Amino acid sequence: MKTKKHTIDRRSFLKASALTGGGLIFGFNFFTACKPEVKPPVDISKLNFNDFNGFIKIADNGMVTIFAPNPEIGQGVKTSMPMIIAEELDVSWDNVHVVQGGLDTDVFERQVAGGSQSIRHGWNPLRETGATAKQMLVNAAAARWGVDAEECTVENGIISNKNGDKLGYGEVAVEAAALEVPKDVKLKEPKDYKIIGQEIPNVDVDEIITGKPLFGLDYKREGMLYASVLRPPAFGQKLVSFDDKIARSKEGVVDVISFGNKIAVLANSTWEAMRAKKALNAVWEKDTVLESSEDHDKFLLDLLDSDSLKTLRSDGNIKKAFASADKILERTYESPVLPHNCLEPMNFFASVTDEKIELAGPIQTPKGTAERIAKKLDRDFKDISLEMTRMGGGFGRRLYGDFALEAAEISNIVKKPVQVIYSREDDMTAGIYRPATKYRIRAAIKNNQLTGYHLIEASINGNSWKAMSDFFPAGAVENYQVDVTNYKSNITTGAWRAPYTNFLAFAEQSFFDELAETMGIDKVKLRLDLLQKVKGTTDKRIQYSPERMEDVINKVVEKSNWGKAKKGVFQGFSAYYCHNSHVAEVADVVMESGVPVLKKVTCAIDCGIVVNPLGALNQVEGGVIDGIGHAMYGNLNFVNGVPQSVNFDSYRLIRMKETPVVESFFIENDIAPTGLGEPALPPAGPAFANAIKAATGIRLTKQPFIENKDVFG
Repeated sequence: MKTKKHTIDRRSFLKASALTGGGLIFGFNFFTACKPEVKPPVDISKLNFNDFNGFIKIADNGMVTIFAPNPEIGQGVKTSMPMIIAEELDVSWDNVHVVQGGLDTDVFERQVAGGSQSIRHGWNPLRETGATAKQMLVNAAAARWGVDAEECTVENGIISNKNGDKLGYGEVAVEAAALEVPKDVKLKEPKDYKIIGQEIPNVDVDEIITGKPLFGLDYKREGMLYASVLRPPAFGQKLVSFDDKIARSKEGVVDVISFGNKIAVLANSTWEAMRAKKALNAVWEKDTVLESSEDHDKFLLDLLDSDSLKTLRSDGNIKKAFASADKILERTYESPVLPHNCLEPMNFFASVTDEKIELAGPIQTPKGTAERIAKKLDRDFKDISLEMTRMGGGFGRRLYGDFALEAAEISNIVKKPVQVIYSREDDMTAGIYRPATKYRIRAAIKNNQLTGYHLIEASINGNSWKAMSDFFPAGAVENYQVDVTNYKSNITTGAWRAPYTNFLAFAEQSFFDELAETMGIDKVKLRLDLLQKVKGTTDKRIQYSPERMEDVINKVVEKSNWGKAKKGVFQGFSAYYCHNSHVAEVADVVMESGVPVLKKVTCAIDCGIVVNPLGALNQVEGGVIDGIGHAMYGNLNFVNGVPQSVNFDSYRLIRMKETPVVESFFIENDIAPTGLGEPALPPAGPAFANAIKAATGIRLTKQPFIENKDVFG
């Protein structure tokens, strides 16, 4: 087993990436000539490319354009997905130009950024796309030469035969396009990769650091109006009436309209629209109960003891296990509502006419959003085009497309191109949030063995999906049960980076540490012993691999010097599986002025083949820092339906000086890639909490940690 090591200091987290998603099917069209002796110019705009409908096109000088089909949210798929195609196409990365594709349901599948699934779902289809294109080009060259295609070789887009003849891809493109598409093309072995596994810089990095227009907020269209939307100040209110006389009198204001339960001010600039919105005089009335966080706490705690539980998995007989136990350990863990707080607030462009609907902006679900807009406006889906811009963060917030629907509705009413732009206050008060969740975990211990494990989840609006009940320690405990229940709230909630596991990992990994203390067993050994019981299982429900989990645990123990830390360094351990990947982390804490301070996190990751180590490192670093920061500081309270934090002056994020050194080790293997945008986040919080326990003797069971005055004063 091999690993690769990567280390950053605390300032490097600015490179951190976010959530992923997506996949696609084979599809490409063909090209013009490709001369082997011609070097590609730097200015792509001056090249002569042919039309195409798929992933690939080639200029007559050998420059290859590959279209990235999935939304780029900072997770790096605009770089890594074309890398996979280029690898099998057998072209030099120096000759590749990447372009963001638009929504195209005829060519691409699963154009989604979510669930850390882009590379996992696209791995084989992307490779087949490149390999099939390469084989057809080789077949065409072989036919021209009158030789067997198996006698031909390809290197950097140049086809050669044993006689020394050479042809560039484009020189046989027309013939290749007329050939039958081959089936069962040969894919490269990992040992032969030239691009995959290399540290490739983000294809947008130059444009990002020089301020080129890439993001939704950069999108402009001639004649476009800017819309600022007034929404109910509290969840559970409805619009009764409004007076827009003063707002309409403001400079630059073009129109004021109401739609649904909202009011939109349209102006010639963002500032003019936002300023005029403040002059609106709206009357709101309660539509339902106005909820507070205090109510949620009570409701969720009551639900943990209720008879409304739904069982997701039940092995053995937990009642019998607990009845016969020598000891029972029980703990309750609590987490608050969290906003997403993407660096780029929500925004979207729409131009709705009788002929067509043009959409553009940062969206994680382009197809689903276009379908919702088509349904909302009673239009044919085929009338819609959607251009995907780069996203300044998403973390699940841009899955829902509510802001895109607003833009389309407004444009449909005013019959003009419109860009809806949220202020930071709009972004934090309009939802959609991570739901508040509470877990109760009980363990039955008999003869100093874990004989029963019962997990109960109570959450706002929704619950963990069933597959999560098959995560560790499922299969390792004979009597095992997972139950869920929820409280229906009018506060909108949804996916937040690593949904549910972002807090479930904290609850379970904190509990396992305390369980080990109660049983007098080494904390790492307890996990490893349980994993031994799962090896060789025939239970197909089990989602994780005990062998791969064991590998990351052993690796992080070795690299972190677990149990051998310098005097004054207190360590906390955690290991977790989610989004098809296995991650183990060790946090190093020191005491400064009586307060625990996180200095370093060592991370071992098994995510299969690492397509782009540089991008992978960014995702791990970002996940660790995100997990630490929100466990430590994140909290959004509600009073009578009103969010109490509306900007960063009252909502605390982790700061540069508080970020730890992150040292990462990727397990090297030939297993197909799995998720990486989210798996490093869930274990970070519990590793930190377990280190705090080692340093202070105080067990944290509630987030955010900063509110525990016994630890942080």
